[in-house]
Amino acid sequence: MKLQKILSNFQKLHPKEIDLSLDRVKNLCAKLGNPQDEIQCIQVCGTNGKGSTISFLHSILKEANIKSNIYTSPHVKTINERFIYNDEIISDDALVELLNEVEIINNGEPLTYFEALTAAFFYGCQKYKENIVLAEFGLFGRGDAVNILKRNLCNIVTSISEDHLDWLPNKEKNIDRIIFEKTSSLLDSNIVVSKQSSKQITETIKKNISNNKAKKYFFEEDYNFVLKENDFFYFEDKYGGLKIPKPNMNGQFQLENASTAIAALRVLENLNIKDEQIITGVKKAYNSGRLEEIKSGKLKDLLKNNTLILDSSHNPGGSKALNEFLQTINCKKHVIIGMMENKDHEKFLSYFKDISSFTVVDIPNQINAISGIKLKEKFKNISNLNYKESVEQAIKSLTLERNDIVLITGSIYLAGEVLKIN
Repeated sequence: MKLQKILSNFQKLHPKEIDLSLDRVKNLCAKLGNPQDEIQCIQVCGTNGKGSTISFLHSILKEANIKSNIYTSPHVKTINERFIYNDEIISDDALVELLNEVEIINNGEPLTYFEALTAAFFYGCQKYKENIVLAEFGLFGRGDAVNILKRNLCNIVTSISEDHLDWLPNKEKNIDRIIFEKTSSLLDSNIVVSKQSSKQITETIKKNISNNKAKKYFFEEDYNFVLKENDFFYFEDKYGGLKIPKPNMNGQFQLENASTAIAALRVLENLNIKDEQIITGVKKAYNSGRLEEIKSGKLKDLLKNNTLILDSSHNPGGSKALNEFLQTINCKKHVIIGMMENKDHEKFLSYFKDISSFTVVDIPNQINAISGIKLKEKFKNISNLNYKESVEQAIKSLTLERNDIVLITGSIYLAGEVLKIN
């Protein structure tokens, strides 16, 4: 109850949950002693793959006995997931203590919810100054509260695609403006750019960071990977080649995320990461709700003879990568979808091919979600589409054959609810 009360207090300090300016968070961090100026940070921006890339970074660093503090958003199940210190998710009591102290120091000054959490995370890092900080900054990085560092170890740019267009000016709702917002304020240490969905996007990123004095590393030019037989992939950069077992996380795109993480850590030569630590770390990496097979639990019990997969893809870029994975599987696929109101619903669905059935559902406990009924109206030209109020009802309504796959996707908020129910 104490935690919910403090979080509720923070939500009342500003009429908006997000307000893309940095003055408020800078003022609070100054009151806190500017803890963000004392951290050793790898910052990760992009549209898709941020969370998985951080998972690979974290797993490899653990194998090298290097402790991490991690800040990501949004969370899947509990807000504690956003606060990882010394490789551990913060406890409720410790989070209450941290947020309470920040609330007192802020003294009722205007502040968005996200800014409060971000400042609190940096403040909590003071106890673990020797750790590497892995911090995701999202939406549009230029105005993101995480983007107040004066120096860092490295910037990672994951795959960039169209998302959150509702935040952009009417005449600039395009990929060029998104790239500008995400990359124009990157610090000048190291920039590692992941594989992009097109050469045009890569070239636009290059142009946008051309005046940045950072050392720059691009996929295919400075590092690369090739998928080999027998569940291995081969990574190569200027430091040499590595034969690495495929990660436990599903999807070709996870090889791209893993390779980007490897490239970044090898660029940071002072960390002295060994080849065997990379190999083991990649294999052990895990990211909840990203093409995750649900192998037990309440929902899985409804699907004794079928595979249940949960994926939090929520934009066209994520949907495209998800469907590339589905095309590699030779069986019938049934897709259950719930989405937020501000997403490109039609384009998200357009990438799905050869799907036996679609079922749209409501996302519980999310006032900004689009209702399943409204989503069904948008997809009225799809003949094999149904509406059910809940995921549980959707699963029970399916006509399945042995070994069919059931995929739940469309939102990280839906993924969180599914994990809670299960």
